[in-house]
Amino acid sequence: MDRSELIAVLEDAGLSPYQADAYVAVLELGSAPATTIADRSSVPDQRIYDVLRDLEDEGYVEIYEQESLYARAFSLDDVIGDLQSRAERFTTAASEIERRWTEPELEASAVSIVKQFETVLKNAQEAIREADSQVQLSLDLDHYDRFAPDLAAALADGVQVNLSLHTGDPKDLPDADELATVCTEARYRRLPSPFVAIIDRTKTCFAPHAGSTNEYGVLVDDRTHTYVFHWFFLTTQWDVWEQVYADVDDTPPIEYADIRYCVQDVLPLLEEGATVTVRIVGADTDTGEKRVVDGTVRDVLLTDTDSPRDLGSIASYGGQVALIVDTEEGPIEVGGWGAMIEEIEAHRLTVLSIDQ
Repeated sequence: MDRSELIAVLEDAGLSPYQADAYVAVLELGSAPATTIADRSSVPDQRIYDVLRDLEDEGYVEIYEQESLYARAFSLDDVIGDLQSRAERFTTAASEIERRWTEPELEASAVSIVKQFETVLKNAQEAIREADSQVQLSLDLDHYDRFAPDLAAALADGVQVNLSLHTGDPKDLPDADELATVCTEARYRRLPSPFVAIIDRTKTCFAPHAGSTNEYGVLVDDRTHTYVFHWFFLTTQWDVWEQVYADVDDTPPIEYADIRYCVQDVLPLLEEGATVTVRIVGADTDTGEKRVVDGTVRDVLLTDTDSPRDLGSIASYGGQVALIVDTEEGPIEVGGWGAMIEEIEAHRLTVLSIDQ
């Protein structure tokens, strides 16, 4: 660093131009008369005494009499410590500016728009770590390794994890043994896709795919808005794509997080005369309190279709989808996500037995 750069840095640290110039002159001269310091710097002779006294007040120099007024550098440790402290504050401020830019604090609103993809990823990871019942996640293989530990922890805690992976070559997909450690079910999507994470039917983290013109993200903390993203996930990221792993079979107990998949399996059994017993874990649609009921499925309620057995995709179940379950309390109507007219909104459905 040359002399002018050092003076500029000292000015940034709070010294005036004359004070910075005079202090550098004192450092170069060691101990010197005030007039010599003035000659070495750009400080006028008539100002040098005031400038040196100001530097003494700041703790940079020491003034003493020896035939004339002399000055020498004073307490370098204090000066260096002060500069290092200022440098650390600048570094901390730079980090804080970056954090506030990339991770704006979410206000008490249902939907927030953020600038950086990284913000979306961090919020998704945090939400997955706090998941209680269900995670729906669509991402590419570039981000799979980052999320795998959080997914594995959620799965180990009993969370149902539906994982949609997209990559150009299916040979790059994790094998079944690895997928078994991170998800309940996995599907392979060939096409590039947005990043979307839906957690516990309440939170959504969304960002367009890498080829999008603008980089932004959407963070949702609201059941109604999240329901829209849930259908986006089902219809574009999940239902129409190839299953590459599933921790399910036809032997009870069989668990479902979505009533539509349960109905899709149960309806043919009922039409064949089977007796299907289920356990419903959900919430009372009037009070919001948790409800757990066991019973036998009496019937399935479907609207907007004349031939429910012909429905091959979940996207076809766009109207009411509900179960009528005979319990000790009498028949109870059980709906899915967002249920309003049924008595219970199902969060987890388990087929306990199938009696043919």
